[in-house]
Amino acid sequence: MTRIASLSLTLAAFVALLSPAAHAITPAEQLAAYSAQAGAPAQAARGEQFFTSKHGKDWSCASCHTASPTVDGKHASTGKLISPMAPAFNPQRFTDTAKTEKWFRRNCNDVVGRECSIAEKADVLAWLLTLKR
Repeated sequence: MTRIASLSLTLAAFVALLSPAAHAITPAEQLAAYSAQAGAPAQAARGEQFFTSKHGKDWSCASCHTASPTVDGKHASTGKLISPMAPAFNPQRFTDTAKTEKWFRRNCNDVVGRECSIAEKADVLAWLLTLKR
Protein backbone atom coordinates (compact mmCIF):
# COMPACT_ATOMS: atom_id res chain seq x y z
CA MET A 1 0.00 0.00 0.00
CA THR A 2 1.32 3.42 -0.87
CA ARG A 3 1.93 6.05 1.75
CA ILE A 4 -0.90 8.18 0.34
CA ALA A 5 -3.34 5.27 0.42
CA SER A 6 -2.32 4.49 4.00
CA LEU A 7 -2.74 8.12 5.00
CA SER A 8 -6.14 8.23 3.30
CA LEU A 9 -7.32 5.15 5.22
CA THR A 10 -6.07 6.61 8.50
CA LEU A 11 -7.82 9.90 7.80
CA ALA A 12 -11.05 8.10 6.83
CA ALA A 13 -10.95 6.08 10.07
CA PHE A 14 -10.37 9.25 12.09
CA VAL A 15 -13.29 11.05 10.41
CA ALA A 16 -15.55 8.03 10.99
CA LEU A 17 -14.53 7.99 14.64
CA LEU A 18 -15.60 11.61 15.05
CA SER A 19 -18.80 11.26 13.08
CA PRO A 20 -22.01 11.33 15.14
CA ALA A 21 -23.05 8.19 13.26
CA ALA A 22 -20.05 6.35 14.71
CA HIS A 23 -21.57 5.31 18.01
CA ALA A 24 -19.59 2.33 19.29
CA ILE A 25 -16.27 3.55 20.61
CA THR A 26 -14.08 2.92 23.61
CA PRO A 27 -13.20 5.68 26.05
CA ALA A 28 -9.54 5.31 25.01
CA GLU A 29 -10.50 5.81 21.36
CA GLN A 30 -12.54 8.87 22.32
CA LEU A 31 -9.52 10.24 24.19
CA ALA A 32 -7.26 9.57 21.20
CA ALA A 33 -9.66 11.44 18.93
CA TYR A 34 -9.84 14.44 21.27
CA SER A 35 -6.06 14.51 21.67
CA ALA A 36 -5.58 14.35 17.90
CA GLN A 37 -8.07 17.19 17.40
CA ALA A 38 -6.39 19.24 20.12
CA GLY A 39 -3.01 18.66 18.53
CA ALA A 40 -1.44 17.77 21.86
CA PRO A 41 -1.57 14.94 24.38
CA ALA A 42 -4.13 15.24 27.15
CA GLN A 43 -2.99 16.02 30.69
CA ALA A 44 -4.80 14.08 33.41
CA ALA A 45 -3.68 16.46 36.20
CA ARG A 46 -5.12 19.41 34.30
CA GLY A 47 -8.33 17.41 33.77
CA GLU A 48 -8.70 16.73 37.48
CA GLN A 49 -8.20 20.41 38.27
CA PHE A 50 -10.75 21.42 35.63
CA PHE A 51 -13.26 18.86 36.96
CA THR A 52 -12.96 19.91 40.60
CA SER A 53 -12.56 23.70 40.18
CA LYS A 54 -15.43 26.15 40.20
CA HIS A 55 -15.95 28.05 36.98
CA GLY A 56 -17.93 31.06 35.74
CA LYS A 57 -21.27 29.95 37.15
CA ASP A 58 -19.90 29.00 40.59
CA TRP A 59 -20.25 25.32 39.82
CA SER A 60 -17.72 22.66 39.09
CA CYS A 61 -18.22 19.33 37.38
CA ALA A 62 -17.87 17.88 40.89
CA SER A 63 -20.94 19.87 42.02
CA CYS A 64 -23.10 17.14 40.51
CA HIS A 65 -20.68 14.32 39.71
CA THR A 66 -18.90 14.50 43.12
CA ALA A 67 -15.18 15.04 43.63
CA SER A 68 -14.87 11.27 43.34
CA PRO A 69 -16.43 10.40 39.98
CA THR A 70 -16.22 6.71 40.90
CA VAL A 71 -19.52 6.92 42.79
CA ASP A 72 -23.03 8.10 41.97
CA GLY A 73 -23.62 11.81 41.91
CA LYS A 74 -26.76 13.90 42.11
CA HIS A 75 -27.76 16.84 39.94
CA ALA A 76 -27.45 20.00 42.03
CA SER A 77 -30.74 21.49 40.80
CA THR A 78 -32.99 18.54 39.99
CA GLY A 79 -31.67 15.96 42.45
CA LYS A 80 -31.58 13.38 39.63
CA LEU A 81 -29.18 10.48 40.25
CA ILE A 82 -26.09 10.51 38.01
CA SER A 83 -24.12 7.30 37.46
CA PRO A 84 -20.35 7.39 38.03
CA MET A 85 -18.33 9.27 35.41
CA ALA A 86 -15.19 7.13 35.51
CA PRO A 87 -15.38 4.44 32.81
CA ALA A 88 -13.89 1.81 35.15
CA PHE A 89 -16.92 2.28 37.39
CA ASN A 90 -19.49 2.78 34.62
CA PRO A 91 -18.62 0.87 31.43
CA GLN A 92 -21.22 2.83 29.42
CA ARG A 93 -19.39 6.15 29.83
CA PHE A 94 -17.71 7.60 26.74
CA THR A 95 -18.76 4.75 24.44
CA ASP A 96 -21.10 6.77 22.21
CA THR A 97 -19.60 9.82 20.52
CA ALA A 98 -22.92 11.57 19.97
CA LYS A 99 -23.94 11.10 23.60
CA THR A 100 -20.53 12.21 24.85
CA GLU A 101 -20.71 15.39 22.79
CA LYS A 102 -24.31 16.07 23.86
CA TRP A 103 -23.45 15.87 27.57
CA PHE A 104 -20.19 17.79 27.28
CA ARG A 105 -22.08 20.56 25.44
CA ARG A 106 -24.86 20.74 28.04
CA ASN A 107 -22.69 20.40 31.12
CA CYS A 108 -19.96 22.76 29.95
CA ASN A 109 -22.56 25.41 29.18
CA ASP A 110 -24.07 24.92 32.66
CA VAL A 111 -20.76 24.86 34.53
CA VAL A 112 -18.36 26.98 32.51
CA GLY A 113 -20.85 29.15 30.65
CA ARG A 114 -19.52 28.05 27.27
CA GLU A 115 -18.67 24.92 25.35
CA CYS A 116 -15.56 23.17 26.57
CA SER A 117 -12.55 23.14 24.29
CA ILE A 118 -11.37 19.90 22.75
CA ALA A 119 -8.28 20.06 25.00
CA GLU A 120 -10.47 20.44 28.12
CA LYS A 121 -12.54 17.42 27.09
CA ALA A 122 -9.37 15.42 26.46
CA ASP A 123 -7.88 16.41 29.82
CA VAL A 124 -11.02 15.49 31.77
CA LEU A 125 -11.36 12.16 30.00
CA ALA A 126 -7.65 11.42 30.52
CA TRP A 127 -8.11 11.97 34.25
CA LEU A 128 -11.27 9.87 34.42
CA LEU A 129 -9.42 7.03 32.71
CA THR A 130 -6.78 7.05 35.47
CA LEU A 131 -9.43 6.15 38.08
CA LYS A 132 -9.37 2.38 38.52
CA ARG A 133 -11.09 -0.17 40.71
